[in-house]
This record gives sequence, C-alpha cells and structure tokens, in this order.
Amino acid sequence: MTKILSGFGTVVTLIASNTFPIGIPLTEFADDIDPFDLPSLNIAETSMGLNGEQLAWAKPNPIKLTIGVVPFSAEDISLGILFEANRVGKGKQGARDIITITVVYPNFDFVTFSSGIITDGMPANSVSSSSRIKSKNYGFSFQNKTGI
Repeated sequence: MTKILSGFGTVVTLIASNTFPIGIPLTEFADDIDPFDLPSLNIAETSMGLNGEQLAWAKPNPIKLTIGVVPFSAEDISLGILFEANRVGKGKQGARDIITITVVYPNFDFVTFSSGIITDGMPANSVSSSSRIKSKNYGFSFQNKTGI
C-alpha cells in the first residue's frame, strides 16, 4: 500500500485568548524555511550508578514548534500582531495570550497543541544576500498535545 507523505493542503488554525479569540487560519507557508516544524522532545534523562546500573527519570519539557510564513502575507501580518501584542517592554504590558494551535493534515489527521504561548518571532523584515525578503519564523511553546 502506498503511503502519501505530502504536506500539501495542511491547514493550521491559531486561537490566541486575547488577541485572536475567534481564531485565524494559517495556510500561506514559507518556501525557504520549514513551514511547520516540531523539534525532537527530550522526555527522560538517564545516567549510570556507581556499579553500572542505569538510572532513569522522566523530565517534563514544553512542546516547542515554529511556523514559517510568507513575508507580507495575511498570516505574517496576523502573527506579527500577535508577536507585538505579547512583547513586553518599558511602558508596555503584553497581552498574555494563551494559545491553541490545531493542525489538520491533508489526510484529515489532526493534532491540537494547547496551553501555549508565543516565544519568539522576527520584529521586522530582514533581507537576504540574494535581495529577497526573508520568510518569518514564529516560535511557540505548549504544555499539552492531543491527537496524532
């Protein structure tokens, strides 16, 4: 049986408790950076005792993900608004959004990340050495995941 591994048609929906409580769809993903990336997650640590027995313990870690979008797209503008709303600084209080992201893959599998925050992003547009405006990456950190 053939497994179709294409990500074409993936849709991400982001809900931010204060900034975008109704939610926004994200579909205009970058072509020069990973559009949707989940790095490996360390869930346990190990070591060896004095006489060679392995010791192991569980380690909680946040689930981090990044979303790369096309510069100047509606998605870039919306994520830029979310980034700026949650950025703190002198005389500026952040929105403290609690974020939920649901990803629907082309085969209709889905995963939902909840109890999250936006952790990083690009505060303005950058230009690459090839004279192209760089795609923007926005980073998030989540406490929970449901689905595949």
